Amino acid sequence: MEENIKNEIDMGIVKISDEVVGVIAGLATTEVKGIVGMSASLVGGITQILTGKKNLSKGVKVTVGENSAAIDLYVVVEYGIRIPDVALEVQENVRKAVESMTGLDVSAVNVHVQNVMIPKVMDVVEDMEE
Repeated sequence: MEENIKNEIDMGIVKISDEVVGVIAGLATTEVKGIVGMSASLVGGITQILTGKKNLSKGVKVTVGENSAAIDLYVVVEYGIRIPDVALEVQENVRKAVESMTGLDVSAVNVHVQNVMIPKVMDVVEDMEE
């Protein structure tokens, strides 16, 4: 797990992990109306099934530099919504959340739409999760 050196002050160094930025970005993404969920990789999906732990940075890839971060989001959207509008809202929400919580400049927020969830399928998935 890589860590980013954020600030060097008289009292010590503050480090922010890539995973922390990923969790912030994932939560900010799921707050947007029209986003059904995040798309996990095959390995992440199997790990979640086996351990039963919910991965809050699922579907998020973060590349942190010295003072900036580039974020790739892999999302599932609701059928019937206008994808460019939702993607723009996700980009703005994630940028604002990461910059305000970490102080890092967000150089890019790339939204990759991996799937579109149809309402009937969404009801079945919600029933299975309960």
